[in-house]
Amino acid sequence: MKENHKIKNIGWLRAAVLGANDGIVSTASLVIGVAAANASHSSVLLTAVAGLVAGAMSMATGEYVSVSSQSDTEAAALNEERAEIHQNEAAERRELAAIYVKRGLGLALARQVADQLMDHDALGAHARDELGINEITTARPLQAAGASALSYAVGAALPLAVVAFMPPPSLSVAVAVAALIALAVLGGLAAKTGGASVVRGVVRVTFWSALAMAATYGVGALFGNVIS
Repeated sequence: MKENHKIKNIGWLRAAVLGANDGIVSTASLVIGVAAANASHSSVLLTAVAGLVAGAMSMATGEYVSVSSQSDTEAAALNEERAEIHQNEAAERRELAAIYVKRGLGLALARQVADQLMDHDALGAHARDELGINEITTARPLQAAGASALSYAVGAALPLAVVAFMPPPSLSVAVAVAALIALAVLGGLAAKTGGASVVRGVVRVTFWSALAMAATYGVGALFGNVIS
């Protein structure tokens, strides 16, 4: 029977949750800060649109560069390991066996396992057990960048929609409430998907997001009073 471990979701889940969370928090905070400075409704709406576009592109670029660097590092490590196997396969077999001994196998069994895995896929065995590279953690730059950009845009669309349909007097409160509710749902779903505590996930994301929005509101109100 094939087991479906939730850790397999960690790659796309991290990028998607991070993107959506940032989209909601960043755009909502921008909107609340600008609204607190007594800006016009059109200016607040423009801020939300600009925040969505700039944030999505920034998330995609940052994620692509970061994951590409990880991918380059993995490729270099694999090339080095491939050369070591080619130059001294016997030493690499002993090295792999030593890893299994540290994990609790007897020396004879560790050598047998190492020999069988090396005969089947030497580089794959060393990548997995020596370098810690496997199909779950392998870096995928384009996938991560696309997921981050899309999820950010989806998240940022929420405060943008609230701004578009909410009149200025109650705009900041409406954006904050809508953002916190969405973040609570997102945090709960992310925790459930990852097999973690739902309550902890909800509390963590709503607390820090509320703090971020309160900070930008304070800055916007302060500068709004200074400018006026």
